[in-house]
Amino acid sequence: MKTPLLAVDAIIVLQEGIVLIRRDRPPYEGCYALPGGFVEPGESVEEAVCREAREETGLELELLGLVGVYSRPDRDPRGHVVSLCYLARGRGELRSGSDARSAEVFGIDELPSLAFDHDQMMRDAQRSFKIPPDTENPHVR
Repeated sequence: MKTPLLAVDAIIVLQEGIVLIRRDRPPYEGCYALPGGFVEPGESVEEAVCREAREETGLELELLGLVGVYSRPDRDPRGHVVSLCYLARGRGELRSGSDARSAEVFGIDELPSLAFDHDQMMRDAQRSFKIPPDTENPHVR
């Protein structure tokens, strides 16, 4: 029996919007996605989401809460990957790195279509957290 892989994704609030990366590798090469990646052995999911965000966007995170756990076996074309998605506030200078072709800020009402099931993660975050158009200060309802 093969065990699913564990991943993390971050909905990062920065300035007036949400940080997205443009993927530099398959799957979904060239598409927009939330910053994230796989949890490494010996690492907590909280450490992993902060590390992945730093590697892909250059930002440090203040975690605000867990958006949800996404475990649909077909959510990732590479195989069964379970992802924990966090809402976070970003700090620092935005720059792309590691698996990201670019890192950009989008207004909450101007988000492009996203890779994987990241559109669902965004909808869930908007339902669970108050993320107004001025996203500088999101908070739990």
